[in-house]
Amino acid sequence: MTEGKISKKIILFAFPIFLGRLFQQLYNVVDSLVVGNVLGKEALAAVSSTGSLIFLIVGFINGIFIGSSVLISQYFGADDKKKLSTAVHTTIAFGFIAGIIITIIGVGFTPLFLRLMGTPNDVFRDAVTYLRLYFAGGIGIVMYNACMGIFQAIGDSKRPLYYLIIASIVNVVLDLLFVAVYDFGIGGAAIATVISQFVSLILALVKLTKVDSCYKIYIKSIKIDYNMLKSLIKIGFPTGIQNSVISFANVVVQTNINSFGSVAMAGSGSYSKLEGFSFLPITSFSLALTTFIGQNLGAKKYDRAKKGARFGIIVGVSLAEIIGIFIWIFAPKLIGFFSSDPEVIRYGVMQARTISFFYFLLALSHCISGILRGAGKTNVPMLVMLISWCLIRISYITIMVKIIADIRVVYWAYPLTWTISSIIFIIYYKKTNWMMPHKDSQLI
Repeated sequence: MTEGKISKKIILFAFPIFLGRLFQQLYNVVDSLVVGNVLGKEALAAVSSTGSLIFLIVGFINGIFIGSSVLISQYFGADDKKKLSTAVHTTIAFGFIAGIIITIIGVGFTPLFLRLMGTPNDVFRDAVTYLRLYFAGGIGIVMYNACMGIFQAIGDSKRPLYYLIIASIVNVVLDLLFVAVYDFGIGGAAIATVISQFVSLILALVKLTKVDSCYKIYIKSIKIDYNMLKSLIKIGFPTGIQNSVISFANVVVQTNINSFGSVAMAGSGSYSKLEGFSFLPITSFSLALTTFIGQNLGAKKYDRAKKGARFGIIVGVSLAEIIGIFIWIFAPKLIGFFSSDPEVIRYGVMQARTISFFYFLLALSHCISGILRGAGKTNVPMLVMLISWCLIRISYITIMVKIIADIRVVYWAYPLTWTISSIIFIIYYKKTNWMMPHKDSQLI
């Protein structure tokens, strides 16, 4: 990432990330497709309503891994093999501990969380079953994300892609087998997802223990270096907080959607699966920019980092808007894949056509966030998104739904808060020297 044509390096790195996340997204989408068409709209609503809660619980830990990715990419760019190895082994040890905690919280408190979200009684039992089985595989979920972060930090986005392709195929086969053939119900979809996640984890972990490089994992060396853990938490904690507060805001959004009934839940859930695919180019370029900026600032190639940042923003924003227009045009057919119920389709299309034209704003916020994280400035995205995507979003929904009892009021929360965050990010990006050394970085 520190040599060669900038556009080529970023695109070639981002594309495997995009494909990998595409297959990762298939986990949940296949669950919804099979469940919606085999078990019905109530089961679809149960699966669809779990996404925001899952990210609320898992998102904080994944945010901490951003800190390890930033440090690993900077050490890799600076060719500091000793610190790179320490960061890798600390990341794996922390991931194992975090996975156990996620399992305990997810399995133990799922019913309470769903009650607080106002989950309707006709989908509550299925939602509890799905979530408890999903979180039973917490170690697989968290540990795979830790391994994937290591690969991406050193500039290897191809291996995670290969592992996700294999895991996605396993997931599709098991979903059809468990739900459509053996009639395990909604629990079968959750079990299929957990098994496929462990498959991808095992493949990634085995490779990391056999690779002939400075980031190789030695089983006996897996332990927490507390100084390194402190450094990665300092950088990753703001992103973890950011993920959590955004997820909390989305839980509030989901709670308001739940109040309109299970059909609205199914329609909104169907759109959310579609949206997951739509956002893949955005998140892929954001992750690519984080690694690109981290490695080049670690190598003290500041002009190259600046040019890469500009290129990533332009391409990310352009792709997002093209996709948004496509979603707006074909929303009825796309939502129809998940359910044939006219009311479910109506709700899903309504949300898609309210939000999709504004994807460019989301892309702008994510790309600049990725740049700032690569520079070690994770506090800035945290504060901006805490204010706009959490405080303002929750306040808007809480007030406006009481005034106008229309579900479109909830949908508009996203474009409005994306606009606010984009304005703030543009001002910060233009008016500050974001490449200045960060006090928490050990390199730049």
